[in-house]
Amino acid sequence: MINILVVEDEKKVSAFIQQGLKEVGYEVETAESPGIARELIRSKKFDLLILDVMLPEMSGMDFAKELRANGHNGFILMLTALSTTKDKIQGLDSGADDYLAKPFEFEELLARVRALIRRKSDDKAQLRNGDLIMDLITRNVTRDGIRIELTTKEFSLLEFLMRNQEKVMDRSAIARQVWGADFDPDSNVIDVYINHLRKKIDSPYPKKILKTVVGQGYVLNRID
Repeated sequence: MINILVVEDEKKVSAFIQQGLKEVGYEVETAESPGIARELIRSKKFDLLILDVMLPEMSGMDFAKELRANGHNGFILMLTALSTTKDKIQGLDSGADDYLAKPFEFEELLARVRALIRRKSDDKAQLRNGDLIMDLITRNVTRDGIRIELTTKEFSLLEFLMRNQEKVMDRSAIARQVWGADFDPDSNVIDVYINHLRKKIDSPYPKKILKTVVGQGYVLNRID
């Protein structure tokens, strides 16, 4: 799962970016200041930071320098209303991997995000289980070479199971990782999505891999 942190103090801009990226399947958190961002970065690994230049407490450029000095190796995409060549050079020199001037179209932001994430090594960009392959960049899923169409939530559920192959995952772990802290424990939505996923990745094929372990949870077995 690709984790993105948006560090932006303009709430409307932050919410716009978060909603758009979530809709295409990324995990996105937001921070209104470098201080809040620091706390989040200490507790979680982010593949990409979308960092505004104009922030309270300190500039985005100074914050990027601080992050790099402290060993942060995730990608940084800088956002700013300043768009001269000098500004871009300063942003890149501060440790940013790319630079996007405001105002921008969401499609361009998304293209920049995909381009940065594509730099990740191939072993991190794909998850495999025999002939079942997930591409985390293009978000394509295939089994036996046949493309499988998944919803955003089905993709997230399969990704979680693929990352934990041969481990029985209980409902609370699935709910926490795929649906988040606000999930209703009395809901049957996990069972519904497991059934949807099973019909797509298992039912058409002779070898079944998504198993229910009664009283414990679900497991994705390895394909020999």
